[in-house]
Amino acid sequence: MLKTGVVTALGAMSGTSLDGVDAAVLQTDGERIFGFGPSDYRAYANQERDVLRAALGRWPDDDVTQAARVVQDAHIDLLKGFDAVDLIGFHGQTLAHDPAKGRTHQCGDGRRLAKMLNCPVVWDFRSADMEAGGQGAPLAPFYHFALAKWIGATAPVAFLNLGGVGNITWVNPQADAPEDDGALLAFDTGPANAPINDVMQARRGEAFDGDGALAASGQVDASIVDAFTRHPYLNAVPPKSLDRDAFTDIVDLVVPLADADAVATLLQMAVAGVAAGVEQCPSPPEMLLVTGGGRLNQTMMAALVSQLHCEVKAVEEVGLDGDMLEAQAFAYLAVRAARKLPLSANGTTGVPNPVSGGQVSYPADKAV
Repeated sequence: MLKTGVVTALGAMSGTSLDGVDAAVLQTDGERIFGFGPSDYRAYANQERDVLRAALGRWPDDDVTQAARVVQDAHIDLLKGFDAVDLIGFHGQTLAHDPAKGRTHQCGDGRRLAKMLNCPVVWDFRSADMEAGGQGAPLAPFYHFALAKWIGATAPVAFLNLGGVGNITWVNPQADAPEDDGALLAFDTGPANAPINDVMQARRGEAFDGDGALAASGQVDASIVDAFTRHPYLNAVPPKSLDRDAFTDIVDLVVPLADADAVATLLQMAVAGVAAGVEQCPSPPEMLLVTGGGRLNQTMMAALVSQLHCEVKAVEEVGLDGDMLEAQAFAYLAVRAARKLPLSANGTTGVPNPVSGGQVSYPADKAV
């Protein structure tokens, strides 16, 4: 059993950009944040990344044994460096996500991690939401609500995570709890880093466009971006969510373009998706707080500033850690799951009623 009150939770996240595993410690009771602990990162080696990339789009019935081993071993390698934690939140690696058919696949077995790390592990965070009629994503919004309280926000703010896919969370900090009506609206905005990373890897053998330098030197194909802005997804009413590869066709659109022009155009598509998402918020956010790898892309940040009508800041400007925010989120959600508190609500995943979730696995010498 998890002790009462404030606990020390360790969260881990391996995102759709396939760069590596983030891990971060959070002190929380599952409702409020009481402090932040140490964090660390373990990059995937090129060979490991190739294994994961080859497994994208596969479901549990497919043979993903090799990918699961990569994910589990990388997490164990990183998480064994932490001590004095009460609980671990293990998201796993999303290989496929199909909300229209009510299914999602996060690769990795929390039971093995619990045994190897000798610590309770919460995992399989999304299944219960999907079984209850939700889209299973995004899940970080409940943590964003706690962060808005932590930074002392009084007016609506939005958190924008630019990972492989972009997602936005509009937060009303005047609400009492994240599951309350009108407290949150969250949804995926569209492609973010994934198409850019895929083009960089395919054309230049590089994992990403560092600082957005290549995009800054390119010319945007406005006709491609304009066509993208008419994509049905951008106009669909949220909540809504995407698979990492839902927009793989946009990579085909930039095939005729030079490298710099291709990534510049993909970057502007990502920004266009965000702009459309901000327009769908219940009210204009006072600030857009950017987290995820995209906040380090100076070209992308400049484009957001130029196209949005609100203040745009990296989360570091309000004292948060943009590298570790997603990992912290799964530390927070692990505590909520262990205490049967909701992880999602209608405004975040579209689930009709607030729902908890997650499986809790214990080391072999402890009772389940």
